[in-house]
Amino acid sequence: MNHQAHANSSRRGVMKVGALTSIAAAAVAASLPLAAHHSFSAEFDASKEIKATGSVTRLDWQNPHGWIHLTVTELCERTAAPRGPGAAAARDPNAVEQEWACRAPDAKEKEADWAFELGSPNGLMRQGWTRNSLKAGDVVTVLGSRARDGSSNSNARSVTMADGKRLFAGSSEGATP
Repeated sequence: MNHQAHANSSRRGVMKVGALTSIAAAAVAASLPLAAHHSFSAEFDASKEIKATGSVTRLDWQNPHGWIHLTVTELCERTAAPRGPGAAAARDPNAVEQEWACRAPDAKEKEADWAFELGSPNGLMRQGWTRNSLKAGDVVTVLGSRARDGSSNSNARSVTMADGKRLFAGSSEGATP
């Protein structure tokens, strides 16, 4: 076999390996469950505000969203007036924002893992967070929006620490408190 024929044969072998590797990678990627990113309004209801106070059980520092998990000791809820772009046109001029209705969680709610969605870790760091901003046992108050499905998940807008320090939570809602 001359030098040119040997070079062509080697190139074809490399191309076959590259093609097979690409096909294998595509097959693996296609078999993984899709974790599609959601819009805020698909999962949360901005008109159903929640203010929950409790002890942090853990902080999940992960993409695409961080999560704070709490054992809740006080739940406050209200229906909020419309906020954000176009809210002025949608707002009833006679509407009055409701007062918070606060209560202790019932037996089922006490047992629930209350999870509050945050922004991405990168976005949180730009807001002054670190992965050590919250530790298990810290008492915090989280202001946010309830999940549409009525679960114990919510989207956090801000987190207030026991010392009064307030951190923006990087909410995907787009309105800051």
